[in-house]
Amino acid sequence: MIHPALLKKQRIILAVLLALIIFTIVIGMGIGYSSLSYDRLIPTFLGQGTFKEEFVLFSVRLPRIIITLLAGMALALSGAILQGITRNDLADPGIIGINSGAGVAITVFFLFSPIEAGSFVYLLPLVAFAGALLTACIIYMFAYNKNAGLQPVRLVLVGVGFSMALSGVMIVLISSAERAKVDFIAKWLAGNIWGTDWPFILAILPWLAVLIPFTLYKANRLNLLGLSEPVAIGVGVSIEKERIVLLLAAVALAASAVSVTGGISFIGLMAPHIAKALVGPRNQLFLPVAILIGGWLLVVADTIGRNLVEPDGIPAGIMVALIGAPYFMYLLLKK
Repeated sequence: MIHPALLKKQRIILAVLLALIIFTIVIGMGIGYSSLSYDRLIPTFLGQGTFKEEFVLFSVRLPRIIITLLAGMALALSGAILQGITRNDLADPGIIGINSGAGVAITVFFLFSPIEAGSFVYLLPLVAFAGALLTACIIYMFAYNKNAGLQPVRLVLVGVGFSMALSGVMIVLISSAERAKVDFIAKWLAGNIWGTDWPFILAILPWLAVLIPFTLYKANRLNLLGLSEPVAIGVGVSIEKERIVLLLAAVALAASAVSVTGGISFIGLMAPHIAKALVGPRNQLFLPVAILIGGWLLVVADTIGRNLVEPDGIPAGIMVALIGAPYFMYLLLKK
């Protein structure tokens, strides 16, 4: 049973985070290469804006912000699941190579597939999931020991190695590609939010609509997986089955996110840690907080990045890495 004071604290933090997200979205809608006056936001929402105002808000600004919010939520939840099933605070879909696996699959699909543009958007998450799943399975096999089970430190080391190897594969693939396609892949690698239209929201939304409730339903299983293996087995948990199911969920969440945002790391590392510091390690408490923190962090990073340098800005992936890389080093030294 969760103490009522903790539940009350969680609700207050969730309300504050929702307020921060709304505030950041409003700020983000008004600033940019084509600025939109804040006193014109509500009239434009109500259909009383000029053609330019409606184009900037509904075709440029709003879909990008929603995509960024959803992707941040997916990456944060993916990181929280990975940290839970591996019992490793350094686990993150970007750091352990899952994002790179999705990236290679997307690169191959983008360079060699004859698929039409209309279907391309909706197939991307599936392609990314296939690449990320294959990578996750290989990493899991290398990190697993028949006698000792899954080795958390080994998982991170194997994942980092695979991430570097797959980045090399991606460079080989694009070295002989057309210039326009190379530009796209380069932007993807940098974590540039490229899926900035409404169809991309429809492509990622079903994954989150299914996997977020599923993970929250599995929160207690994640609590048990965080215990030592003998204890988890003693209370009746089928460890390998639960790990595989939750690993599939984590891979699907990460793949759906990076398929439209590019290679963004560290959101899945930072958001769960911040959430645990706020409400404690119980998954029922910190998972909803981590989801909102992840969405907010990526929206903030993208809003700052796209307004620092005009007209293209700095990719959100680079902005997140500027914060996340030192935090990763701090955790590495601390643990």
